[in-house]
Amino acid sequence: MASKAGSETVDLPGFFADLVRCETRLYNALNDRLRERHGIVTSQFEALRFLRDHPGSRVADLAAEFAIGIGATSKTIDRLEKQGWAVRQPNPSDRRSSLLALTDDGLQLVDAAEGTFTERLAELTADALKSSPMTAAAQALSELRSVLERDQIGTPTGWSENNG
Repeated sequence: MASKAGSETVDLPGFFADLVRCETRLYNALNDRLRERHGIVTSQFEALRFLRDHPGSRVADLAAEFAIGIGATSKTIDRLEKQGWAVRQPNPSDRRSSLLALTDDGLQLVDAAEGTFTERLAELTADALKSSPMTAAAQALSELRSVLERDQIGTPTGWSENNG
């Protein structure tokens, strides 16, 4: 099925296939580089980076950000804790939840891994996406993500704004 956007016709199933396959291949390539250089995988890097940039977050906050279930997110945090990269701390305003924090080791790891992540992503996208198309693609994906998140489209079953 094609969709008209102005004077352009877009193959929507093809667009979706390209989008998903690009995401998978980029994720896998970044995963390989992060594992090789830092001993972590992309999902761990993303969780560490979120915790660094959002101190005092809860498991539900990570689940909402990454559109994954609370159980899977909790298991991710369990693994980060086991490695000594993150800790759960009592939430003074809600005893049913914990606040998450990076340890010093976790902070050092995410800061080092961020350089590797950014460098590899730049390598992977440099030839295919010149600055102008990259800006347009980034803007389009940001707008699409905003609409999907605003309307709670694609959130895991059972997740709601009240999960936090």
